Amino acid sequence: MSNATYELKAETRERVGKGSSRELRRNGLIPAVIYGDKQTPISIALSTKEVTRHIHAGGFMTTVATIDVNGEKIQVLPKDYQLDPVRDFTMHVDFLRVSKNSVVTVEVPVHFENEDKSAAIKNGGVLNIVRHTIELVVPANAIPEAITVDLSGLSKIGDGIHISDITLPENATLTIIDRDFTVATIAAPDVLTAEEEEGTPAGEAAGDAASEGNAE
Repeated sequence: MSNATYELKAETRERVGKGSSRELRRNGLIPAVIYGDKQTPISIALSTKEVTRHIHAGGFMTTVATIDVNGEKIQVLPKDYQLDPVRDFTMHVDFLRVSKNSVVTVEVPVHFENEDKSAAIKNGGVLNIVRHTIELVVPANAIPEAITVDLSGLSKIGDGIHISDITLPENATLTIIDRDFTVATIAAPDVLTAEEEEGTPAGEAAGDAASEGNAE
């Protein structure tokens, strides 16, 4: 299941637009909108500190939250948030209104376990992660926190994990159904020469050797 739910307090915004949004941010608030469920979108303002705390806690995009809008409690799922490209603070958040019967599309993170039990990795293979997330369609009240991939069965270089090798959470379906896509592989390690391991480019080392030969 997804991370524990949480509640945010919000106030409605009478004015929208860039000027109004800048004023909100100066006052420690984030402009946001709640939409979906065939209802009129609601423009709101939230505490920057509270929203940022939940974003940094992890699982923000897969956790259903409650927003208290002037006393009305609305169940929502974050669908998008925008960061300032320079100062890296939250600029805006979009929330999807959900109910107990809602089905949503979410990007669920992939967690890998038992690397220490994989013979391929023990023999020098390197885990090459092809997909860090997998997009699923799931009930809003049953979003998995992560998809766990067991690496213990990978025994040789070139082995891989495909989506067909993974047991999906109950009631979850894939958005990609036309191919058995790769989630991770075991790649061969990069082999360095002795000179490269010491930080000397191979060409430079060869040149040095030739110079020493000419000197003799």
